[in-house]
Amino acid sequence: MSHDSPPVRRLADWDHDRLGRLAADHGTPLYVLDLDRVAANYERFAAAFPDAHVMYAAKAHTGGAVLSKLLATGADIECAAWGELHRAIEAGADPNTLQYTAVNPPDRDLDYAVDLAADNPGLTVTGGARDTFDRLAARGYDGRVAVRVNPGIGTGHHEKVATGKDAKFGIPYDEVADLAADLADRFDLVGLHAHAGSGVLHDDLDDHCRAIGKVADLGRRVEREITDLEFVDFGGGFGVPYREDEEPLDMGVVGERVREAVGELDAQIKLEPGRYVVADAELILTEVNTVKETPAATVVGVDASLATLIRPAMFGSYHPIRNVSAPDRDPEPVSVGGPCCTSADVFCTDRPIAEPRREDLLAVGNAGAYGYELANQFHSQPRPAEVAVEDGAARVVRERETIDDVTRVER
Repeated sequence: MSHDSPPVRRLADWDHDRLGRLAADHGTPLYVLDLDRVAANYERFAAAFPDAHVMYAAKAHTGGAVLSKLLATGADIECAAWGELHRAIEAGADPNTLQYTAVNPPDRDLDYAVDLAADNPGLTVTGGARDTFDRLAARGYDGRVAVRVNPGIGTGHHEKVATGKDAKFGIPYDEVADLAADLADRFDLVGLHAHAGSGVLHDDLDDHCRAIGKVADLGRRVEREITDLEFVDFGGGFGVPYREDEEPLDMGVVGERVREAVGELDAQIKLEPGRYVVADAELILTEVNTVKETPAATVVGVDASLATLIRPAMFGSYHPIRNVSAPDRDPEPVSVGGPCCTSADVFCTDRPIAEPRREDLLAVGNAGAYGYELANQFHSQPRPAEVAVEDGAARVVRERETIDDVTRVER
């Protein structure tokens, strides 16, 4: 792992001159992805858990460049949908190493997974509902399965990501042992899986570790009363500091806390970081097109929108914003919004930013996790290009869509 890889990368740490050149070459809005940072983040996380099997949660960013980089770095991939299984294989993953966590899976998803497992018996399917296992059995599947546990404890940066207490996710804790006994007779039951939430930082760590401890206790009970387990998977959820005044997790301390929460366990520990690996490895470049003074606020209009990055509108998420063109100008409180005809299309309100002027270039940070994944075509806006920087070179890894791309599937 690179020794010059700090635990968090702030917007000020990016090469502003290079960002300006990328925007000039490729236009805006533009996603800029640092693949070397992706690898460094994964390696830092894996080093904190030397005895664990660390998988990358693909849903955070399924771009082929990200998946290929992580596979080359030594990561395995955890997938939450059939499309992610397909993309992981396209990126070079051995299907026998994949783990598929099915959440209310449509028939298409289960059909794809069962067909894939027929030739790749190492594939593991994780189910969070009794129905899922019955539907697998109805398809003739009797291979590797894991049970997703709902620990009843949710953590994370927003109630919409506190999966550990959301009934949508997993089998209720008290029902898992009985279900595991049934599954051990019908399938190759290899593990338990749980996920308490997403974006876990210091204040959430106690609850996160309580959830881990509960699931570890359940693993010991299953091993004692029912069958040996290959693994107990505690998911991901480890956060990064989106706000400038937040401190990053000390992964050495986190590793110790997790090991303490798990205790003695014969099964291997699995962990699935997603956000931690990619969040600060990508930003969005956007150009100022309008500066409007009003009695209520100074409104700065940019060409990025909630179609480019929906997290502020969807979760109320904070993303740092920096004036790349003139970071040393005096800061002014401004509201930054895009061209969508909705009040939700706002990246920040009354935030001090070095005075933005028309044609300035702004950077929106920490866009790597669930940024491009949730990009959309609202207002018939083509999705942006994505440029990857690696080993000093830059290349386009996703072309900018055209209006023809937006309308291509219509009849």
